[in-house]
Amino acid sequence: MIKEKQYECHTEYDPLKQVIVSPPNYMRITQIINETQKYYIDHNIDINKAKKQHLHFVDLMRERGVQITSLEPEEQLNEQVFTRDIGFTIGETFFVSKMKRTIRKAETDKLKQHLNDLGFDYITFSDYPIEGGDVIIDGTRVWIGLSKRTSRRAVEELKAYLPTYSIEMIDLGEDILHLDCAFNIVSPDVAIVYKKGISHADYDKLSEHYDLIEVDDSEYISLGTNVLSLGNKTVISLPENLLVNQALKDRGFQVIKVPFSEIIKSGGSFRCATLPTVRQSK
Repeated sequence: MIKEKQYECHTEYDPLKQVIVSPPNYMRITQIINETQKYYIDHNIDINKAKKQHLHFVDLMRERGVQITSLEPEEQLNEQVFTRDIGFTIGETFFVSKMKRTIRKAETDKLKQHLNDLGFDYITFSDYPIEGGDVIIDGTRVWIGLSKRTSRRAVEELKAYLPTYSIEMIDLGEDILHLDCAFNIVSPDVAIVYKKGISHADYDKLSEHYDLIEVDDSEYISLGTNVLSLGNKTVISLPENLLVNQALKDRGFQVIKVPFSEIIKSGGSFRCATLPTVRQSK
């Protein structure tokens, strides 16, 4: 149970202190929603292996001092492991997402019940979808992907809640499910990008702020952008993503390689499977 602080996240790379997860007990690929699922559909998901990989990932975070809250999985919610999508923390405010797909709306109901039980405040959205995988924060600048899951109208609503923030919208390609499948920030000056997933203009805009590590097609399929920062230039990444991992090491990062092969079959990796509620630089 989260006790010390309700919410505080100012970046994607400050030391991770508190996070919400959900075990992949009922993961399965049903309706194909992205290129990664399409790639793995013939093999689908080995649930026992997925559970072991997820537990190892969670234990590693716990060993690093991260406080874990786990939402109980439900059989009808086959994408529940991807807790990143159902909410996001900006500064000291928590937002519960407005999910696009009906099947995932029940996940936000479970999240709200959990927060209500703790007596924690949160903000919800009115009529238009916005999902946490499309929201990437860096101080007072927030990058938001305009995707099939996040609408411009919802971003305008978010702007009203965050008048002191600079909200930057990025148009995503048709095959990109969420922004964190094409872009992720790992330090104040380094980010990972799948260039083909965004426009040339948006790529140029990002390059003004970050040293961009480019992901190729093969490591896009294995979600090379979707690493999780633990803080202090330490990231969790897939062993298979050799090019991304080496590029991070070349820039002084410690890369912790964690197997997650079954989870990624459904189109999400380490960032997708975590919902940070507290990151603290001090």
